Amino acid sequence: GSGFIVAPDGYIVTNNHVVENAEEITVVLKDERELKARIVGRDEGTDLAVLKVEGADFPYVNFENAAKPRVGDWVITVGNPFGLGGTATAGIISAYGRDLNEVFVDYIQIDAPINRGNSGGPTFDIYGRVIGVNTAIFSPTGGSVGIGFAIPSEIADNITRQLISGGKITRGYIGATIQNFTTEMAEAQGLGEQRGAIISDLVPGGPS
Repeated sequence: GSGFIVAPDGYIVTNNHVVENAEEITVVLKDERELKARIVGRDEGTDLAVLKVEGADFPYVNFENAAKPRVGDWVITVGNPFGLGGTATAGIISAYGRDLNEVFVDYIQIDAPINRGNSGGPTFDIYGRVIGVNTAIFSPTGGSVGIGFAIPSEIADNITRQLISGGKITRGYIGATIQNFTTEMAEAQGLGEQRGAIISDLVPGGPS
């Protein structure tokens, strides 16, 4: 897997699926130093995790939440595909708001080649700011076919800060399942117009 340092005292962001079953974690830096790491916190809902290595004054990168690149803008991914550490690939942002059946993430689609081992690495804009975290690919072969997905930086930054401060993520919920109210449903119920939504289920004892 891949990852990147986000603070000078050694906090590292990666994907949860990279470390979730790990018994020991070794981080290999660009200068070939090998450091033992511990898991600070993991969040399965966004597939993010934060690690910590001991030390100080590490070079680090920042999440960019303000200057959002446009579809068609260039991006660069860095990671460890197939064990080839420090590999950079380039492409463009193909789309925003991709749904991969994840509740908490609308992914950025990119066409910069990412492969097995790139998971958890950074997606940079051309100014060297992190705008996403490489997470998934669509591939019939297991290799890159130009359709990759990154967790947007605003989500990754928020989750990272919570994991560093408390080691876990706490989410609120209303305990209700909502579904779209279609034109066909409106006609079947004799309603003149389609509006609103349907509460289809409630969690027993939930907030709602």
